[in-house]
Amino acid sequence: MSTPAHRAAGIVTRGLATGIDLAVVLAVMGGIYVGVLFVRLLFSPQEFSFPDANAVLSVTMFIVLSVLYLTACWAVSGRTVGAVTMGLRVVSRNGELIGWLRALLRAVLCVMFGFGLLWAAVDSRRRSLQDILLRTAVVYDWEPDLHAGEPEI
Repeated sequence: MSTPAHRAAGIVTRGLATGIDLAVVLAVMGGIYVGVLFVRLLFSPQEFSFPDANAVLSVTMFIVLSVLYLTACWAVSGRTVGAVTMGLRVVSRNGELIGWLRALLRAVLCVMFGFGLLWAAVDSRRRSLQDILLRTAVVYDWEPDLHAGEPEI
């Protein structure tokens, strides 16, 4: 992908992709919770009880998992599960992948200031506040990466 020839994605598609990614992170959190329950049951079946809900731990876990998930997906392929489903990709202004540092910064901004996505609804170029700050773009890209890593002929 050497040129940003794809159209910028709109707020509805981006919002749906975000919802799918939220479901992925919550499913991972649920899997971790079930895993912890299983380990507790395995090591002390007579004394087993469900752990008390800890809001601070849950919120911290959600933030950390979200940032790790988004960073890895955007740095490696420019796509999350939600982006693949909706045919989107996060790219730099020149159409390339955004790299690890920019992916991390974008992930932190998206998780901590999710309302920045709403700016895409009023921006003429469909950019969120995160896109403006980090010079990224979310574009429609239905092309699969069938030849990723292969040299061009």
